[in-house]
Amino acid sequence: MPSNNNPFASIFGAMFGNPFGGAGNPFAAGQDDTIPEVEFTSASDGVNNVKERIASMTKKGKVIAIIVLLLVLAGGYWWFHPALSINNIDLWVVVGAIMVAVFMLLRGVQLSYDKGIGGKEKDAAKAKRFKVISYLPLIVVAIGVIGLLLSMSFFPGNAKKYANILQTENMEFTQDIEEVNYSEIPVIDRSSAVLLGNRTMGTMSDLVSQFEISTLYSQINYNDTPVRVSPLGYADLFKWLQNRSNGIPAYAIVDMTSQDAQIVRLEGDQTIKYSQSEPLARNIDRYVQLKYPFYMFGEKSFEIDEDGHAWWICPVRSFTIGLFGGETVKRAVLVDASTGETQDLAVEDIPEWVDRVYPSELLIQQYNWKGAYTNGWINSWLGQNGVVQTTPGTDNSLGYNYIAIDDDVWMYTGVTSATADNSIVGFVLVNQRTAESHFYSVAGATEESAMGSAEGQVQNLRYEATFPILINVADTPTYFMALKDGAGLVKKYAMVDIERYQNVAVGDTVGETQKTYVALLATNGAIGGDTAPDSIANTSGVIETVATAVIDGNSHFYLTLEGDDHIYDFALPGLVEIVAYVPGDRISFDYIPGDTLCVAQSVSGSKASTDSIAVTEEAPEEGAGEEPATQGAAA
Repeated sequence: MPSNNNPFASIFGAMFGNPFGGAGNPFAAGQDDTIPEVEFTSASDGVNNVKERIASMTKKGKVIAIIVLLLVLAGGYWWFHPALSINNIDLWVVVGAIMVAVFMLLRGVQLSYDKGIGGKEKDAAKAKRFKVISYLPLIVVAIGVIGLLLSMSFFPGNAKKYANILQTENMEFTQDIEEVNYSEIPVIDRSSAVLLGNRTMGTMSDLVSQFEISTLYSQINYNDTPVRVSPLGYADLFKWLQNRSNGIPAYAIVDMTSQDAQIVRLEGDQTIKYSQSEPLARNIDRYVQLKYPFYMFGEKSFEIDEDGHAWWICPVRSFTIGLFGGETVKRAVLVDASTGETQDLAVEDIPEWVDRVYPSELLIQQYNWKGAYTNGWINSWLGQNGVVQTTPGTDNSLGYNYIAIDDDVWMYTGVTSATADNSIVGFVLVNQRTAESHFYSVAGATEESAMGSAEGQVQNLRYEATFPILINVADTPTYFMALKDGAGLVKKYAMVDIERYQNVAVGDTVGETQKTYVALLATNGAIGGDTAPDSIANTSGVIETVATAVIDGNSHFYLTLEGDDHIYDFALPGLVEIVAYVPGDRISFDYIPGDTLCVAQSVSGSKASTDSIAVTEEAPEEGAGEEPATQGAAA
């Protein structure tokens, strides 16, 4: 094309001349002042090209293409095993892609009859028929889109449906939660259980080279004791090839109260054949999904029954709003980990030894729906009257823990306002087997605030608090947590009053912590003082050092006495008179005994300096008869 007909060539030549002249000019087409036209293909042109290629294929080619496609789909289905459920949004994405391909195929056939290509004669009637049929895949895609819209919370009437999925009953804490049995308190968290389990695994020389412990560590009640259990898994593919015929020979169990960990060995037909570490047909996810292709399974858990036999609990997801909204659980499949035998049961028929049917994350999501949409969808983001949500955990994770009540595992989490401030309006307990839900109205500190308060009591040791659990101590809602060192080992325990989180007790044992905590509550008037006299001691002496610190916005004075190894904590403003004392002054006060740190309760007597004491002690030189009385007063 001459350059005078090509505006790009004219502009380029006018600005720069022709640096690419000659035969080597890539822009030339026989002449040094010409450039070729660039053809741009639109999306519709690409679609038409695809349709024309399909239309030009022979009948045999189309049959081969369909067979290959079906084989690929069958192989992909076996490997990825998606749930064949109308509620599976991932399946809808795949179906949508297939429907688009079918649409293209039908339009290609329509085009072949329309133009008489691909070995077909022109036939307007058939072309029209295939054009009409080609809209059917688009209708399927439209159904999916409509189902998605019907699942949205803003769709009229849906907000109320979301709010009613988890039926929560308001309960009284002191009437519903019995005082804790301190021998049954889970004193360690999941990370500590993992640490203990892995250390125990290291002692099994015959297993450690072939297997490793799964990261599941499900918390259950086993023979009325809170434990975490986790199966072993094949260390790698080659170890699976060596051991798959015999199965996995053990699982780990960690006692959450005594911190005892053990590897339970399995013999004969009790070994675990179905697990998540199986790569092929006995992989528990693939096995149960292919056995129940129309079920959508939620988070699976590993449990043992009262006889120690291993099972997989597979909750079946159910959607109650539109196609993809209002998730809950109405059924569960129990899989024998040894034989692969299954039991498909409704939630109300699940045996009582099963503890985890409803995943914790799902229960939190359901309660957050209730907290957000009780007063309507518009109110959930505009005004937010009465909107509440569960408290967050640390490191941007969900904040929850577990409590054992009547041989069931209940999920616990705090409830805070929509602004997620540092206070709670109450807390919620949900049974993980039945989804029975109880709300307790208690105003107080969030779990994170309580953790900071407990850590402040041992800030010199740099211990970190675990996420707390809820217990009842003398009819007082209380956070209980462990304090761990940098290696993850539990060193101390702490109890924090939820309503008055400045009431913090720390001890080396659960019993010591409880004793100190009850005395602290009695001293501060939170409970009756019947237990106070046995728990509160009195001391006096000369102040050796004084240090101050601010913990959670409250000032603390830390004192040491001459000849005394303890550190005494005086919290302000309750013990504001302590500010008048300096090193060298004699002081007398009541305190709650502790291992190293003792919490002062009151300052008794008036301030006395060591100088005045020295003068008093010299007074007997003037009158020997007064010496006993004077010395006794000084003492």
